[in-house]
Parts: sequence; C-alpha cells; structure tokens
Amino acid sequence: MTEVNITTWIIFAVSIATLLALDLGVFNRKVHVIKPREAMLQVAFFIGAAVVFNVWIYLSMGSTSGLGFTTGYLMELMLSVDNLFVIILIFVSFCVPIQDQHKVLFFGILGALVFRLTFILVGVTLVDQFAFVLYIFGAFLIYTGLKMAFKKEEESVEPEHNVMVRFFRKFLPVTKGYEGDKFFVRKANETGKIATWATPMFICLLVIESTDIIFAVDSIPAILGITTDLFIVYSSNVFAILGLRSMYFLLSHIMNLFYYLKYGLAGILSFVGAKMLLSDYVHISVLDSLAVIVLILVVAIVASVIKNHSIKAISVADGEKDETNPDLTEVCGEGGNGESCPALKELSDTEDKYHK
Repeated sequence: MTEVNITTWIIFAVSIATLLALDLGVFNRKVHVIKPREAMLQVAFFIGAAVVFNVWIYLSMGSTSGLGFTTGYLMELMLSVDNLFVIILIFVSFCVPIQDQHKVLFFGILGALVFRLTFILVGVTLVDQFAFVLYIFGAFLIYTGLKMAFKKEEESVEPEHNVMVRFFRKFLPVTKGYEGDKFFVRKANETGKIATWATPMFICLLVIESTDIIFAVDSIPAILGITTDLFIVYSSNVFAILGLRSMYFLLSHIMNLFYYLKYGLAGILSFVGAKMLLSDYVHISVLDSLAVIVLILVVAIVASVIKNHSIKAISVADGEKDETNPDLTEVCGEGGNGESCPALKELSDTEDKYHK
C-alpha cells in the first residue's frame, strides 16, 4: 500500500470542499430546473476536475497510483449509472419537483461520502488482515454480474417497505405534502402543540441513501479488485459520485439510450470478480484491467446506439411517437400532489397507523 502523508489528504479534502462549494454556491445557487445543456457542462466540469486531480496523483504518487485512480474512477462512474436509473424511479414515485431534485441529490451525496468511507475502511482492513476475503468478494461480484445481466425490469418504488423509512416514522410525523424545498418544518400536531414534522422530501432522501448503501455493496468490492490503497480507492470513489448529480439531470433526458449498459456493467463486475479469484494464478495489471473495462463500456455503448437507432427508425416508419428522450416534467409535474403521486399517497394513507 502506498504511504500517503497528511498533506495529501488535506489537498484532497480541500479539493472536495471547493467542488461542493462551487456546486451549491455557484452552479446551483438559485433553485431552478437544470436543462440538458447546463447538465452537460456541469458533467464536463466535474470530469475535468477528476482528470486534473488524476494528473496530480500521477506526478506526486507515480504511475501505479495514477492508473489505479483512473480505473477506479471510471468503473465507479459507470456502475453508478445503474443507481441513477433507480433514483429516477424514486423521484417519479415521490413526484419531487424538478427544481428541488438537486437539493435532495446534494445531501444524498454528502451522506454517501460518509457511508462509502465506512465501507472502504472495513473492506481494506478485511483484505489486509484476511487475504481470503478477496475470493469472497470475487465470487460475490460474479454472482452480482450474472444477476444484473438476467434481472427483470426495475419494480416500482415502495417507500413504506423501506427499513429506514419505517424506523424513522416511529419518531417523527410526516407531512402529507411538500413544504417548499424543506426537509423539516415546525407545525401543530393532532393535539394542537407545535412539533417538528418531516416532509416527503426527507423521506425521499432516506430512500435514496439506503439505495446508495445497497449499490456500495457491489461497487466497493469491485474497486478493491483493482487496488487496496485506501487513498486511491476513496478519492476515486468520491470524485466519481461528486459528478453524479449533474449526470443524473443529463441522463434523465436520455435514460432510454443505454439499452445494453446493464450487460456492460455485468461484464465489468464479472471480469473484476474473475480477476480476484484468479489472482494467485494469473496476474492482470492495472493498465490491462483499465483496457478491458474501457473495451466493455465502448462495446455496450456502441451496441446501445445501434439498437436505439434501429428502434427509432422503425417507430418513425410506423408513425409512432419517439419516446427515446422522455421529459421528466411530464411525469413528475410540479410535485407535491399526494393524490397523483404513489409514494405520497401511500405515506398519507398510512399516517394514522404510524402516529396514533
């Protein structure tokens, strides 16, 4: 493991704090709907920031660490795309107003930074102390890859079945509708006393946080198959998830273009899992791993483009409406309508059950 001094960690922390401040205080200082062009520019900015940090790692820590960061960043970024599709479903289920979705994602990412650090510390410690854990991770990744390749379409989001939501609602009441972009409000309860209420937006945040924990169970072992250097694993992970908010708003407009992406992600997980299982017999360098991962992604993306081009051509020939780029505003509307949003209606219908 590469020795990383305190100065390196400070530079990393300052870089992340600066990017978060720019995101919340400059790019999204005013609440607004993020359009595709703006989302694309923000994605380019965060990728550029990761590239600059990656170059600094190459220069200060060497090519091995630099390649480890590149591979970990690329792999985490692509694996997170699957998580973004689930987040789209969550926002649709809760009918979160388009202009308020960035705030939920921002705080969701802050929570993810803490959870990911915890998982990475545990994972690196286990691998350092017990070498056989790599074989367990490897087998798990292959299983996950096969499951991803053959899984059915995502089911609808059911917030009342979420463990975190059910636990939280035992302690605080939840408003039936949105209260602007607030997570908590102070208002009278059923007895007339002023109490703290959570809003559906906070419940949505809880669902997103728990979803990220589930996805981290897959992504953390995957990057540990590339390197077990704590700094490289965590820094590449953080830079990848920092740009996910912008990528979400970009993907929300083109979500159906990635027809074969899940098969590509399944291939990446299976490859890293096999690399772990065969590590004692076959040595695959970080550079070779990066090449394989890039190749799999390129094949999946090119195949998706070809597939969607053929589907669009058939739709146009048949006179059907092209729904390749759905507009989430048509699905979510302005949000806050408990009668039309399944998650809000479910929370409202069960309010008496949880707060008697």
